[in-house]
Amino acid sequence: MTNKSKDVVLKPINKESVVQQVIDRLTEAMLCGALKPGDKIPTEVEMSETFGVGRNSIREAIKILVYLGVLEIKRAEGTFVRHGFTDSMIDPMIYGIILNDDESYVELQELRELMEQSIIRCAIKKSTKEDIEKLYEKYQALEAVIMEKNADILKVFQADNAFHDTISEMIHNSLMVKINSVVRTLTYSLRLKTVTLMMEHGNQKQLLNAHKQIYEIIKKKEYEKIEDVIRNSYFYDSI
Repeated sequence: MTNKSKDVVLKPINKESVVQQVIDRLTEAMLCGALKPGDKIPTEVEMSETFGVGRNSIREAIKILVYLGVLEIKRAEGTFVRHGFTDSMIDPMIYGIILNDDESYVELQELRELMEQSIIRCAIKKSTKEDIEKLYEKYQALEAVIMEKNADILKVFQADNAFHDTISEMIHNSLMVKINSVVRTLTYSLRLKTVTLMMEHGNQKQLLNAHKQIYEIIKKKEYEKIEDVIRNSYFYDSI
């Protein structure tokens, strides 16, 4: 290991909250670049000796980081820092929202609005002609399922997701797409409930029109309308 890693990772650990402190040491090493994606971490024996803690604590910390998608175990090779983003990284955030107090609902609305405005702004700036055409196809698909007689709400929700996923792809920024995916996962139940109640209350045209307005401001590059159009597309009063 490098001298930098020794400064961060190879510090003795106090007995209190041993597992969390092992996690913290490894996290600090990744943050400062001592451990990079693809690097093999020290063995349980090496970390146990370095940290001055039992191997069971090391093993438990590794299990947690593997569950979180930060580390991966390769049989007969060792444990490595993962490359890139994994869906399992979303789980703790989801649980945090679920277990949080009632204020998280309002905070989630604010986060969703801020993220969607940013995505729309980037889509206007970076989208190609082909992107716009694809988005219109997704809008047409949404229109078709929304206006069906006895429409299937799950199909409407899936078409709604496909429309917004296409907008995310239009920004051509993989990191922002991943972050937006996290936000959309966290707001899954909120979005599904909104679509369900809008459909059940006979507000199909209103729901469709909100998506049409989003499509139009992207196509026409109407930056000044982003906030109003996004805010008017949420229908929070209906849920």
